[in-house]
Amino acid sequence: MKSLSQILTTTLSVIAGGIVVLHLTWGQASPALPVALAESNGDKVCDNTRTVQVSGAAAINVTPDRALLQLGVTSTAPTPEEVEAENTAAIKSIIAAVRQLGVADKDIATDYYLVQPIYVDYETMRIEGYRISNVVGITLDDVSQTGEVLIAALKAGANEVREVQFYTSQLRRYRDEARKLAMQAATEKAALLAGAAGAETGCVVNISENSWSYYNGSWWGGRDRATWSQNVIQNATSEQPMSDETPISVGQIVVRAEVSASFGLE
Repeated sequence: MKSLSQILTTTLSVIAGGIVVLHLTWGQASPALPVALAESNGDKVCDNTRTVQVSGAAAINVTPDRALLQLGVTSTAPTPEEVEAENTAAIKSIIAAVRQLGVADKDIATDYYLVQPIYVDYETMRIEGYRISNVVGITLDDVSQTGEVLIAALKAGANEVREVQFYTSQLRRYRDEARKLAMQAATEKAALLAGAAGAETGCVVNISENSWSYYNGSWWGGRDRATWSQNVIQNATSEQPMSDETPISVGQIVVRAEVSASFGLE
C-alpha cells in the first residue's frame, strides 16, 4: 500500500491579498523543493534568496461624520465645599443646554476632573483656596451641530474649550481601502525596480504592515480613546460646510496605511 507521502503532492501558492491556499492533488510523490524555492505561482517562481524589498503607502481623505467636543469649567473658591458647588452648578447647566439640542445622555460624559489646593506660599504650604477643573466630553453624530453646541455650552458656563475633534465612524472600511492601495503601490514599485535591474518580480515572499505609536487618550483625559487612531482636523478648506455661529470648518481627516513587502526575483 502506498504511503501518504507517495500519493499526496502538496503545493503552496500565495495569491493576492496575502492568503495562503493549500492545493491537494493525488499522484506520484514529487521531489523535495530546493531550499531557495518558495513555490510556483502560475508560471512565476519565487526565489527567496534573490528578493526586492519595498514599501508602499496610501492616504485617503475622508469627510468626518462624528465630532467630539471637550469643554471645561475651571472654578476657584475659598473652601472645597464652595468650589465643588460652584463647579457642579456650571457643569449641570452645560449638560442641560446640550440636552435641549438633542444630544443623548450616552454621548455626554465626564472626561477629566481635578481638585487642587491654591497655595499662597509653597514654603509654608499655606492654602488660600481650591480649584476644580472639570471637562465634559460631548460626542455628536451630526457634525453640523458643532458650532451650535459649542455656543450653547459657552453661554451655559463653560470657560474652556479643550479640544474639538472630527472623525469617521467607518474607520475600518477606509483603513482597508488604504491598505489595498498601499499594497498596490508596493507591487508597482517592486516591478519598476526589478525592471530597472533587468529582472522581473515573482511571488510575494513576505508582507508586513508598518505600525507607529498612537497617543491613547488626550492630554486632559481619555474620552477620545475611541478615536485615537484618527487625526484631529487640520487644514480646513472654504469648500467645507461651516457653522454660521462659529468659525469651525469640518474639513477632512486623513486615513493612512503603509506596508512593506518582499518579492522574489526571476
